[in-house]
Amino acid sequence: MTSTQSKWLEAELKYDSRVVGKHEVVMTRGQGSVVWDETGRSYIDCVAGYGVANIGHCHPDVVKAIRDQAERLLVMPQSLPNDKRAEFLTELVGVTPAGLDRVFLCNSGTEAMEAAKKFAITATGRKRFVSMKRGFSGRSLGALAFTWEPKYREPFGEAVDNRNVDFVTYGNIEELRAAITDETAAVILEPVQGEGGVRPASPEFIQEARRLTQEKGALLILDEIQTGFCRTGKMFAAEHYGVIPDGMTLAKAMAGGVPIGAFVMTADVADRMPAGGHGGTFGGNPLAMAAGVAAIRAMKREGMAEQAREKGAYFMERLRAIQSPKIREVRGMGLMIGVELKEKSAPYIHALEHEEGVLTLQATPLVVRFLPPVTISREQIDTVVAAFERVLNSVNPRAERQAELAAAQKEEKQTE
Repeated sequence: MTSTQSKWLEAELKYDSRVVGKHEVVMTRGQGSVVWDETGRSYIDCVAGYGVANIGHCHPDVVKAIRDQAERLLVMPQSLPNDKRAEFLTELVGVTPAGLDRVFLCNSGTEAMEAAKKFAITATGRKRFVSMKRGFSGRSLGALAFTWEPKYREPFGEAVDNRNVDFVTYGNIEELRAAITDETAAVILEPVQGEGGVRPASPEFIQEARRLTQEKGALLILDEIQTGFCRTGKMFAAEHYGVIPDGMTLAKAMAGGVPIGAFVMTADVADRMPAGGHGGTFGGNPLAMAAGVAAIRAMKREGMAEQAREKGAYFMERLRAIQSPKIREVRGMGLMIGVELKEKSAPYIHALEHEEGVLTLQATPLVVRFLPPVTISREQIDTVVAAFERVLNSVNPRAERQAELAAAQKEEKQTE
């Protein structure tokens, strides 16, 4: 580590809240599917900002749009109409499923989920929700109520009120039927569970959720925060299932890297929210709107949904060809891919970064998650797969753990 890199890392560690675990690396720039650290080392990025950089880092159209807009206008509240906001809304509604033509603009996926929760309550007059086991809906107190994993909720105790949330096993139609009642306001559902292990829903499950919610007068809200904007091989994952929900939560890739969020819904849902019932200072700001216009147009012009479909199929084919007893399953949709191992994935993720220059994510303790930009090339995919195969063959988690324990014991003796 260079002295300059140590300085930047030291400063971040000194002043940061320490809530987020830090890698011992300082990233300074990115282009397409590659990022570079302060020393100039390159990495193939299969994290993409947790699925944000779908169109690649620093897409030239987005960079130009941000630069141009920054010279004109940076902020304007939604109470005052704006030309770039109108342009963005027109672009967004142009790609959403038919009937989802009303939009609440915000700044993140969690904010989009908070909005969805409030709109569902006012639209139905009900307060109960159905969410999924292994699902992830955000970290705010309201969104946490829909998040099943106890580790996210437990530190906050009763402040996270999920007494009105019924959790069902993802994919279990019988449990879904039992859970949706005349008191249900909405079913919250990821078409592909991300944090939960990269698990695509079956068509039967999604379609039955649509049928049951319509039958009971509840809403179907699809969480497309990670699956949206070409990630799964369609503009939205809902298109794979042939269903149109009552609403979708959107964020991440929608503006090419600039913070943004939205809840898109039917007019009937939107019109039942009282005036002033929800809001936000920075939602729909002109800078994010300009970036969003450029990003969506680039997705359409460059055929990124088709790219994700073709490259994702190739990526999974290559991963499934790896002959390793450590692999239990390769699964995914488009370029949202998970490799479930028979042992903890963390040592392999660490080795990919430090030994191979490949950035990946964990999704449950056993799954290595690959979320590369759609712009990733087949040659880069080949490089990633070869690197993954090497670390599968070289990493011995048990030996590494024993070495860590031995080092810790040695340090304890030295300090006694």
